[in-house]
Amino acid sequence: MKAKVLVSRKIQEGPLALLNEHAEVMVNPEDRAMTPKEIIANLPGKVGLLAAGSDAISGKILEAGRDLKIVANNAVGFNNIDLAAATRLKIAATNTPEVLTDTTADLAFALMLGVARRMGEAERFVRAGKWVGWHPNLLLGRDVHGKTLGVIGLGRIGSAVAKRALGFNMEILYNDIRKIEAGLVDMLRAKFFPLKELLAKADFVTLHVPLNAETTHLIGREELRRMKKTAFLINASRGPVVDESALVEALQSGVIAGAGLDVFEKEPRVSPELLKMENVFLVPHIGSATSATREKMSLVAVKNILAVLRGESPPNILNPEIYPK
Repeated sequence: MKAKVLVSRKIQEGPLALLNEHAEVMVNPEDRAMTPKEIIANLPGKVGLLAAGSDAISGKILEAGRDLKIVANNAVGFNNIDLAAATRLKIAATNTPEVLTDTTADLAFALMLGVARRMGEAERFVRAGKWVGWHPNLLLGRDVHGKTLGVIGLGRIGSAVAKRALGFNMEILYNDIRKIEAGLVDMLRAKFFPLKELLAKADFVTLHVPLNAETTHLIGREELRRMKKTAFLINASRGPVVDESALVEALQSGVIAGAGLDVFEKEPRVSPELLKMENVFLVPHIGSATSATREKMSLVAVKNILAVLRGESPPNILNPEIYPK
């Protein structure tokens, strides 16, 4: 008899077919997120849960999964999972690292170019029929090439953004709580700076940190005031890393020049003030949103589940301490 698995949001056909070969799979039939009540109602008897990265997998949900052995998060971030509860209940929690690194770095750089060159504003200008011809002062933006990039979090994605910046002849500064391998720092020609100094020196500040207690509101009023008035903030990590109300104030008052945002503090809600501003470039959490990358992510999540069904520790486990050594 096949083990039962719940998939909270329909995934790509290839990974889903592979999961169906080895498990009895129930897929959310609706094209929307499942509510916590719906997940709880469908968890009895399920050994695995393939969760969308937007699902809030609380301790209450995990406790309802009496047969649950794995929660496979279909995302690299995992702040949506109560990892402490999963560990206490001996439930493996996994994510999908590496396969989305370059795709997300592409998007972060697109945010940088988009806000600096006023791409969103220019696109709306054309669609509104306002363009009547070339003008020497039409929609003047800021250069990206040759500027200083401050990378906060020089992990997989942060370092991939920095690699792209080399092609734009940018000076790269970084800040990270971890010690970064010397070879990577040398290759990127990156210089370490304390956060306060990095903020003061960078023309673009890009955020690539996980969301946890230490990074929540890492960028607030004080940090924004340390940035140049000509600087731009880029966030393709997690929304609550930035105090959104403080950012709104900074953008309205000219404390910084602009922002490129893929993520928001209270998704999918976006501060109404941000929606009215032309000095922000906004996209709806699409950092990993290419067909190829989403397929790879779903396949990694499925393989994590299949490993547990075989009685193995999954390759991308976040709480390996649940397994005896």
